[in-house]
Amino acid sequence: MSDVAELKKLVKQLQGVSNASDIVNILSLLKRDFQVNEAILRESKAGLAVGKLRNHDSIEVSGAAKELVRKWKTEVEKAKQQTAISSQAAKALVPRKSSTASHGAITPTTISKTARTAKSDGIKVSGTGDTTRDKCAELLYDGLACDSGAPTELILQRAKAVEVAVLRDIGSTSAAYKSKVRSLFVNLKDKNNPGLREDVVSGEISAEKLAKMTASDMASAERKAADDKIKQDNLFASLGAEEQQAETDAFQCGRCKERKCRYRQAQTRSADEPMTTFVTCVNCGNRWKFS
Repeated sequence: MSDVAELKKLVKQLQGVSNASDIVNILSLLKRDFQVNEAILRESKAGLAVGKLRNHDSIEVSGAAKELVRKWKTEVEKAKQQTAISSQAAKALVPRKSSTASHGAITPTTISKTARTAKSDGIKVSGTGDTTRDKCAELLYDGLACDSGAPTELILQRAKAVEVAVLRDIGSTSAAYKSKVRSLFVNLKDKNNPGLREDVVSGEISAEKLAKMTASDMASAERKAADDKIKQDNLFASLGAEEQQAETDAFQCGRCKERKCRYRQAQTRSADEPMTTFVTCVNCGNRWKFS
């Protein structure tokens, strides 16, 4: 979807809500349903609206906003590159004077873009005195470099630092060390999580912090939001479908803005803590909870 009018509507909704979960839901819609270019972002003012949310007090909101900005930035850059490639391809199809051209043949130039790796960048790690460590550092380089535009020296510096941090954390090049490096590589190279790569290369996530992160810690904001929703749905289900729910218009659904809801309360924490209220929108089925 790339309709500017629809994008403007969502941007207006985004500017009118204050609840963190509602904001994250709208950001998820923007990420999932809209493909943008520089002109669309400028006309809809979506880039400005989402950019401001990168400093939001809620970690979920700021994380989702940062990830969306990165996605849009990537799309804008790809659009520019595609335009340049199309232009070059068009020029390549123009016949040039040569012995072949004299016979009416045209040889087009093939343009391809492959993922960066240590091999393609001419990187060969050495100097640790341990072949396993060298190979692991190169693997981490592959994960960080795959779609990066950062200088080779910077990526190599980050990859070596991460390898050192993993070794320091585990203590030896054991099976646990190799397993950790493989886990980091898989998560760093995940095409759906470019923000992780960018944060490590930029230094926003330090090598020491990355070495201690779990797969869950490294997941994208969108993946974390999806996991949280699954947990919330499971919690709703665990309360039992037979429990009586009361209808009310005291709550407004953040998704469809209707007020016809069902709710129930349960003591999900210690007895001296407030009860948790579980609300379900009758109109669209959206669910949320609060204490």
